[in-house]
Amino acid sequence: MSSADNLEGQSALKEELNRKIKEQKVVVDELSNLKKNRKVYIQQRNSNIFFLADRSQTLGSCKKELDNMKKDLQDM
Repeated sequence: MSSADNLEGQSALKEELNRKIKEQKVVVDELSNLKKNRKVYIQQRNSNIFFLADRSQTLGSCKKELDNMKKDLQDM
């Protein structure tokens, strides 16, 4: 693999990660702005089934995931 191909691949990975970070920021903002009594559902992996979840726990895990994505981007 040439270095040009490698750079192109890394650039595509960065673009994809940036897109996911933007998506995650929207999720965090939406969860942050929900009224306290609103219900939140999370989707099971590889499934179309949703389960009732705790809003504050879900917000915390989404923020953590966002931080991890930002760290991965910096490490590239």
